[in-house]
Amino acid sequence: MPASVYTILTAIFLLLLLLVVVAIVYRSWRNGISPMPTSAPVRQAVITEMKQLERAAALAGEAPMATVNPIIEAGAGWGTLALALAKAYPHWRIIGVENSLIPWLFSRLSLRWSAYSQVQFLRGDLYAFPYETAGTVICYLYPGAMRRLDPLLREKLLPGARVISICFALPGWQPRKIVTCRDLYRTKIYIYEKD
Repeated sequence: MPASVYTILTAIFLLLLLLVVVAIVYRSWRNGISPMPTSAPVRQAVITEMKQLERAAALAGEAPMATVNPIIEAGAGWGTLALALAKAYPHWRIIGVENSLIPWLFSRLSLRWSAYSQVQFLRGDLYAFPYETAGTVICYLYPGAMRRLDPLLREKLLPGARVISICFALPGWQPRKIVTCRDLYRTKIYIYEKD
């Protein structure tokens, strides 16, 4: 390959890389936080808690929430949690909502390489999503986003719907359960149920 072609290809690659970095930095600045993948111990803890919630619903004679109403991951980022949930429970319907272009594209590509037809990744504003359809909302956000999401969830969620928040509590909500993960940061998972 001639040196000039190699130089042009290198320049194109570097330009694309720069555009990706700028897109992530810009959206992180606008959101107030950068998209963070959920660690493996936290993903496993969420899956375990979802399994316990589903088992409790079955014992109460209720239909499993995730088959009736979808699980909504508000701020799905790179899609790691939604895909882990889909792998553990192929009958659950999962919708990930993300506004940052690069993580959303990454999650869509990851979904194409997987066999999970029950998962959707939507690009959009998590504050404009119709949570009325949600059986469970999972979020790994920051305190400002949790404060902003709080009135929307209070208004739109159906009674009995669950909220699982990773790291940050929902202000003014009383958790049904708090789980401390066995990861380096001792991450807390807050589990709520709408009255």
